[in-house]
Amino acid sequence: MRNIALFAAVGLLVAVEGFTGSWNTALGILNMGLISAILALGVNMQWGYAGLFNVGVVGFVALGGLAPVLISTPPVEGAMAAGGWRILLAMIVGIASIGLAIAINRRAAGRLRVLGILAVLIGGFFVYRAIFDPAVAAVEAINPAREGNLGGLGLPVLLAWPVGGLFAAAAAWVIGKTALGLRSDYLAIATLGIGEIIIAVMKNEDWLARGVKNVVNIPRPVPYEVELQADPGFVERAAGFGIDPVTASTVFVKLLYAGLFLAVLLALIWLSEKALNSPWGRMMRAIRDNEVAAEAMGKNVTARHLQIFILGSAVCGMAGAMIVTLDSQLTPGTYNPLRFTFLIWVMVIVGGSGNNWGAVLGGMLIWYLWIKVEPWGNALMDLVTSGMADGSALKAHLQASAAHMRLMTMGIVLLLVLRFAPRGLIPEK
Repeated sequence: MRNIALFAAVGLLVAVEGFTGSWNTALGILNMGLISAILALGVNMQWGYAGLFNVGVVGFVALGGLAPVLISTPPVEGAMAAGGWRILLAMIVGIASIGLAIAINRRAAGRLRVLGILAVLIGGFFVYRAIFDPAVAAVEAINPAREGNLGGLGLPVLLAWPVGGLFAAAAAWVIGKTALGLRSDYLAIATLGIGEIIIAVMKNEDWLARGVKNVVNIPRPVPYEVELQADPGFVERAAGFGIDPVTASTVFVKLLYAGLFLAVLLALIWLSEKALNSPWGRMMRAIRDNEVAAEAMGKNVTARHLQIFILGSAVCGMAGAMIVTLDSQLTPGTYNPLRFTFLIWVMVIVGGSGNNWGAVLGGMLIWYLWIKVEPWGNALMDLVTSGMADGSALKAHLQASAAHMRLMTMGIVLLLVLRFAPRGLIPEK
């Protein structure tokens, strides 16, 4: 009953926002709250199930966000002929060079091994750049104001959601094969570094997703508001409820998004609960609590860590694709660790690590506070400074400091939960 009451309280907060403010705002909070809950589920799988400390969540979210661009946007006319095939050839050369270096490292010995690896890597690098650089220049020269990239495959955007998970899972496999099996701090360093590398690549490689120029008009799985407003039947139904067509169309679209996100969240919750309560889930918790004892019982700790790391990253990548689909645009400049790593960790800790329902509760509650604290802070500072003279340096300082209320509130919430409910609002059983 306590857990039901907590979820009901979050639902009541969203409903109050709808009745006292705007249903558009309330549904916007709900939609991003559902996606945040999915993100928290992914991090909870890694930390709550296996004790893996991933501080590069932002990188996996960004990789997932790349999927709608590459899957659902139409291909740029002439891009593949201008340089797209050569870019693919350069990628093959790069991968082949790395694979050959690995083979030499395994089979050769002594000085021959060192010389062979250096020759393959250095030679492969120069061949790669010789093919890649002119190909990229040719692609980015195609209508750079609006395109300048390869575009996508023109497939349904919903297909991009699982593909985003696959992108993140592939990156997680590379990181896991490198860092898992070493001390836990190596994984944190690797995820932090790889996350920043992914963001840097997305910002600077215009041929891939236009970099900081952003990709707009990404196809949506729901109708556009202008289409609904031009539909006489929809306008008539909206008038029957006493709602103007513009408001009705925006609310209807947000409700459709909420249905899609809720369906994905419920499916992930069901799968996560089945997995957590299975022998596999008990094995993962045993490894988390005592790796030495689990290894003594014949469990392959490194392989299981790699497995759960890939699964959790795939969920984060899928959520990243859902965010881009909701926004209908990819903006690499908005990916920052504060929003897509620190805040997700706060959600998991506040909700209750190791508990799937706790992660969902934390995701929705913390996102609500993240959105609402900023206007609350502005209103509070206006009230505090209402009696001060205009032009006062103190008044100007306090009003400018209202922007920091969001970060301060997250810190206070985290400290209070760690002090009075250290296992979270819905702790692990």
